[in-house]
Amino acid sequence: QVLLVESGGGLVQAGGSLRLSCAASGIILSNYIMGWHRQAPGKQRELVAAITSGGSTNYADSVKGRFTISRDGAKNTVYLQMNSLTLADTAVYYCTAIRGPYDYWGQGTQVTVSS
Repeated sequence: QVLLVESGGGLVQAGGSLRLSCAASGIILSNYIMGWHRQAPGKQRELVAAITSGGSTNYADSVKGRFTISRDGAKNTVYLQMNSLTLADTAVYYCTAIRGPYDYWGQGTQVTVSS
């Protein structure tokens, strides 16, 4: 059974930082394209950041320079460091693992940025 468990969400003031974690079980996440998606109320889900098995990273324009995706193979965990948070970053954040036909999602963690 594959499980992706996110943690680290919460309430933060604008300009603050949070670090999200996604712990994987049932897969070796370094063999997957790992990503963080988010969905704000009334908006479409969007890809925020991704890291390939080779370590290449990609970011949405809206978070470039503020967010950093990384992974720890020993802990089988992927992270999303979020700095300079704005109200627009308020959303449910989902961890994803993709490899060929396999596509796994976590349950999501809420990030709320207050003014």
